[in-house]
Amino acid sequence: MARIPMTGGFQIMPEGEQVLKITKAEYEEDFGKAIFILENAKGQTCQERFSLLNQDGTPNERALGAFSFFAKTAMNDFDMEDVDPTELVGHYIRAEVIHNKVPSIKDPTKMTTFVNLGSKSPADGFDGAPAEAPKAAG
Repeated sequence: MARIPMTGGFQIMPEGEQVLKITKAEYEEDFGKAIFILENAKGQTCQERFSLLNQDGTPNERALGAFSFFAKTAMNDFDMEDVDPTELVGHYIRAEVIHNKVPSIKDPTKMTTFVNLGSKSPADGFDGAPAEAPKAAG
């Protein structure tokens, strides 16, 4: 009979300043939804989401501003004019990980924890380890 190794299970990324690597980018152009998966040095992940279009299809200026700062910080290029979201994969960002606890939609007597990122700044890799060169988009 086969043996399946056990893991530690899901662990929410802890609060505090961390360096995060962008490991995945998805962009749904029709809906203006950009989703990024970020990973810390321990392999814990979180998502950063941007809704770049309002429901009526007009640009969501606040989300575009937040995304622009996120992308420019990750690329460490504050003069860039545009970016393909996949170009951010492999780049690093330093951010303050903040937990936002709200009542669960399924069971209001329980709390759900969301991870939010604040105080973003450029990073060259995980602390104490040089960054690998980002893979070319394609």
